[in-house]
Amino acid sequence: MRAMILSAPRQPLSLVELPVPKPNSEQVLIRIHACAVCRTDLHIVDGELTHPKLPLVLGHQIVGTVEAIGNNVLNFYLGQRVGVPWLGHTCTHCRYCLSNRENLCDYAEFTGYNLDGGYAEYTVADHRFCFPLHPSYPDLQAAPLLCGGLIGYRAYSMTGNAEKLGFYGFGSSAHILIQLARYHGRQVFAFTRPGDIEGQEFARQLGATWAGDSNILPPEPLDAAIIFAPVGKLVPAALRAVAKGGVVVCAGIHMSDIPAFPYEILWQERVLRSVANLTRQDGEEFLAIAPKIPIHTEVNSFPLTQANAALDALRSGKITGSAVLVVD
Repeated sequence: MRAMILSAPRQPLSLVELPVPKPNSEQVLIRIHACAVCRTDLHIVDGELTHPKLPLVLGHQIVGTVEAIGNNVLNFYLGQRVGVPWLGHTCTHCRYCLSNRENLCDYAEFTGYNLDGGYAEYTVADHRFCFPLHPSYPDLQAAPLLCGGLIGYRAYSMTGNAEKLGFYGFGSSAHILIQLARYHGRQVFAFTRPGDIEGQEFARQLGATWAGDSNILPPEPLDAAIIFAPVGKLVPAALRAVAKGGVVVCAGIHMSDIPAFPYEILWQERVLRSVANLTRQDGEEFLAIAPKIPIHTEVNSFPLTQANAALDALRSGKITGSAVLVVD
């Protein structure tokens, strides 16, 4: 099979030929049709996440069909279309797994980080961490739901009943979650890179109440904010933007250093918290509601062999919505 592999941090991916993997008793072999490109992939390539398996096949938003089944797999059938997310395996017995917090498992393994992922023609995945996909979503539109959607949904859930919700960074996750927020009748205030007129207009088209530069305050106080961009200086900016009792959620796996800020912008029971990974329950809940809204994903497609170009476009902010590799 063809695969794009990372051999060392801060190096371009290389196109190689690899043997098609064979599933163990708990795995399915998946023929990959599409794999969305995530900012986490950039953090791995750029050496900001420091312990990847090397060499590594990146990619953790995988859509494909089941080609072979391990002996213990009972919940999937040959030819079924499935999605594979970031969370690829947990131990089931640590204190986090035993308290319904498998996203924090001490021994978790992650697709496209500890486990080979979707920048390839085939992959294997633990069937217990795969999801059946609704037939209303074509492959390319389904792929961004598997991280931008799932982990975005977990971050969104942490904002409670916020009526006025700020999104800092309007990329793959934000363009999905704004549709969920509008479905729930909430107002969304979108913050983009300063001067990103196109991104701000895209947010307005999706129903944002207001869109502007991330270095200015919104026209009214927010009840909560989610920071999707990996930029530490947005933390004090978001704290200043939320009202008393407001929540600021950091949704990324990596962020640049947060600058010092005065206690007064955290005081009055404001809450600052992070999101780590996802649980299978997050996936089940989000993938059940997405087709009811229905959520539409805006996709920029690239052939598998142009994975480096897709990563560069994401890094430079040239992607509107989500970047997706077409594998099949």
